Amino acid sequence: MKALVTVAEVATVEDEFEIDGNAIDERYLEYDLNEWDDYAVEEAVQLSEDGLVDEVVAVTIGPERSEETIRMALAKGADRAVRIWDDSFDGLLDVAAKTEVLQAVVEDEQPDLILSGVQTGDAMFGATGVSLAAAIDYPWAAVVNDLEFDGEIASVHRELEGGVEELTDVETPAVLTIQTGINKPRYASLRGIRQAQQKEIAQKTLADLGLDGVESELELTEMYEPEVESDATVFEGSAEETAGELANVLREKGVAQ
Repeated sequence: MKALVTVAEVATVEDEFEIDGNAIDERYLEYDLNEWDDYAVEEAVQLSEDGLVDEVVAVTIGPERSEETIRMALAKGADRAVRIWDDSFDGLLDVAAKTEVLQAVVEDEQPDLILSGVQTGDAMFGATGVSLAAAIDYPWAAVVNDLEFDGEIASVHRELEGGVEELTDVETPAVLTIQTGINKPRYASLRGIRQAQQKEIAQKTLADLGLDGVESELELTEMYEPEVESDATVFEGSAEETAGELANVLREKGVAQ
């Protein structure tokens, strides 16, 4: 049995940064494995360690820079990694474009179980996993926060609105989108990191996947820092002094009598 885990690289921004055109200057960005995908990788690796999955394959859509990110999945226990990128990619890829690319990967890999993070920390669409399931006609369960798997049936707990949880069974092949908190992602060991550096990452273009091209309707037209609508007041002094000043401000605002 093969498990395919979709992973993404996301950027975090320093508190102070500069905008260069329609993007944040690279000097102020740090890239890492998407938090939700980290939990998906851990879940797949645990299934492998339990003997329920024979191979864990991590796949990402990203430029050469993202190889370091996907190597983290290898360092944590994934067996193979695939990176998809094409010179024709221009700008942001929307959910439909990512779905088309990942559908081609699924047709190539033929996995029995597909795990995806619920969302990414940057776009936060929360739709790619479910969209992929619809495209390949696999049963699916979204926002999974607990999983029991016997090799054929995935018994999952799903997190719903209002703190409600749903318990349902999903027959494989299936797509599951994984919520944070389902497990405790492991730290990559030094040995795992060294081994990951030696593993080859399969690099594929759209042509390699049998695709002529993909279209995305997302377009970034402008990036700017939002205006500050209100100023914060900082009270300095002892607790007694600042408490009195705060009380006066609250009375002026009509909050306290």
